[in-house]
Amino acid sequence: MQIKVMIVDDEPRIRLILRKVIEQTEDFEVIWECGSMKEALLRFSEFRPDVVFMDVDLKGSADSAAGRESSEGIDCARIMMNAAPDLKLIFATAYAEYMPSAFEMYAFDYLVKPFDVGRIRRTLERIHKQYEEKKETGEQPKSSAAAKTADERLMIKGREAISIVKPADIYMVMREGDLTVIRTAKERIETNMTMQEMEKRLPAPKFLRAHRSYIINVDRISSIEPYGRWTFIVKFAGIKEDALITKEKFDEISSRFS
Repeated sequence: MQIKVMIVDDEPRIRLILRKVIEQTEDFEVIWECGSMKEALLRFSEFRPDVVFMDVDLKGSADSAAGRESSEGIDCARIMMNAAPDLKLIFATAYAEYMPSAFEMYAFDYLVKPFDVGRIRRTLERIHKQYEEKKETGEQPKSSAAAKTADERLMIKGREAISIVKPADIYMVMREGDLTVIRTAKERIETNMTMQEMEKRLPAPKFLRAHRSYIINVDRISSIEPYGRWTFIVKFAGIKEDALITKEKFDEISSRFS
């Protein structure tokens, strides 16, 4: 069992302290560290860590606003928790006034700088104990390594914003030029993610790579019509756009419903 940890802090010295303590703790692995909200969200979406150590006042955002109940770190953590409610989130800061906002998000712990190394170790031990207890009872730990489901929310880095999407709400994913477009009933999300990356993140068999340029949600199909000898058109109830599906993939879908 490896518990994957991400460290988000804009002070390299603090990241070094945390990394050393974490790497000295059995079953824990630091899979990424960074100092900005933008990179944190991008890598969180890519690596899906089980635990995140989050600096509340990234880039000194608290320095000019003592007494605030929000910050870049709080905002970053909120997005992560919305995408992965079972995340073990540990806030780290010198500003105790952020504690109420932190625990509103069900933060696992709140560490105040300068750190007590023993305190960090005790926090890691508590996390490890929870994983061990779940393993003993046969319950699978709810982590990034667990199988994806249609209810698990995805964090998609768009061209201008981060979107949180439930796979069940996605009708299809299509390639348009240099962009990948995710289509739901209410929005069209453009991202630089590749089709291969999206295919890995969407739960099978609900989602099918129907064509080189299309991934479709099988549950959202309303009809399939012939389009030439080797291709079919997939229509959906709820959106105007259609998708293409090859004959091979059409036969695969047909066998599911036969």
